[in-house]
Amino acid sequence: MLTSIISPAWRASTHRVRFRFGRESAAVWGQGADARLPWSVEWIFKRNSSLAPRQLMWFYASLCVLSLGLAVVFWLRGATMVMPFAWLEMLLVGVALLVYARHAADSERIDLLDDRLTVENTSGRRVERVAFNPGWVRVEPRHGDGSLIELSGQGRRIAVGRFLRPELRVQLADELRWALRRWQQRTRRNAPQEDHVAAQPVAAAFHSGVNDETYGGPMLPRES
Repeated sequence: MLTSIISPAWRASTHRVRFRFGRESAAVWGQGADARLPWSVEWIFKRNSSLAPRQLMWFYASLCVLSLGLAVVFWLRGATMVMPFAWLEMLLVGVALLVYARHAADSERIDLLDDRLTVENTSGRRVERVAFNPGWVRVEPRHGDGSLIELSGQGRRIAVGRFLRPELRVQLADELRWALRRWQQRTRRNAPQEDHVAAQPVAAAFHSGVNDETYGGPMLPRES
């Protein structure tokens, strides 16, 4: 399994990283298999928009009422050329606000859950989604310090960090690397436990006195 490769341009932290951008969900174990919640980390980044799309709609409606209302007043007083310019102005403002609203909900989402690292980039109506095996992911700067963070592995790649200031992208890269290392540590630690749990039904069956004729599992050699 290939570990996360640290680019010389960004030196990764060797100590435990406190999540500033990610939200960690610790594993919980309870009664039965249904009570097990896997360990996961989630990062969500959104465009810093001053107004939500609904607020933009109300702002544009109020602007139209004000502008066209003034145009009507001037039109009644004989200034008939004001009305066409008012409509043209509202049309141009509407187009500009529509372009802005289309990208107001742009976002980036990164999920590390079970055996998948999923990255989803939303830009307008375009959604790009890439899934990686966490053990084969590289976390590197795209061009140099302060550039976008590139996640690559198994012939796939995607850039994240568009909605972060350049000086904060290094910290996000440290979080991603640390989370990937922890995933690998948990995977190695849980592997022997899963083998032990899988072997328990066989051992319990023979310990309770089940013979070879009634037991439908793997046959074990008898002791002479």
